[in-house]
Amino acid sequence: MSDHKPTDAAPAEPELHIFEPDPNDPARKRMNPLLKLVLELGPLIVFFFANSRGAWIAERVPFLADIGGPIFVGTACFMIATAIALSVSWMLTRTLPIMPLLSGVIVLVFGALTLWLQDEIFIKVKPTIINTMFGVILLGGLLFKKSFLGYVFDSAFRLDAEGWRILTLRWGLYFLLMAVVNEVIWRNFSTDFWIAFKVWGNMPLSIIFTIMQLPLMQRHALPVEEDAAKG
Repeated sequence: MSDHKPTDAAPAEPELHIFEPDPNDPARKRMNPLLKLVLELGPLIVFFFANSRGAWIAERVPFLADIGGPIFVGTACFMIATAIALSVSWMLTRTLPIMPLLSGVIVLVFGALTLWLQDEIFIKVKPTIINTMFGVILLGGLLFKKSFLGYVFDSAFRLDAEGWRILTLRWGLYFLLMAVVNEVIWRNFSTDFWIAFKVWGNMPLSIIFTIMQLPLMQRHALPVEEDAAKG
């Protein structure tokens, strides 16, 4: 008979998440909703400002003067702001947010093509591709019973599974609609009009659409005690 006594198992090391965990995963670090909104919308606001004040910025940042007109200056600033937003998100949570990361990759790829080829079409097509991609990802995820929208809004809302499913379906269809709208606008209107709509049209429409979902979110909100138990 062995004299060896069983020893306690070594405590398991916490699993390292490069990408943000599932919305209901206890290991998921929650970010202040306002800060999360700033990190996700900040690059777009920077793009609008840099495009409208491209000449002023180029005068004060010499290397931007060689890039081209205002939209190219705006594109460069957009790329930089996107990289900064993802870096800040990583520093705060040690994970990369999935949806902004996918958007950031497309921004960097199409932004680089825009600057390299000096063709603004690439940056104009980017919203079409991003919205289409988000719509396909959200709707496609539902086929595998995954509500990816929870990865984006879980810091602000806590819903049951059915609530996330319905909300994901609605947002998936909304993204596809906005992809069509972007194609119509950039192909038929001026660059300035497209940029103005991108900021002052897209954002208000998204806010209005979100407000329209409030009754659904109220019906499917998790009770406070259940929310706390899962947290």
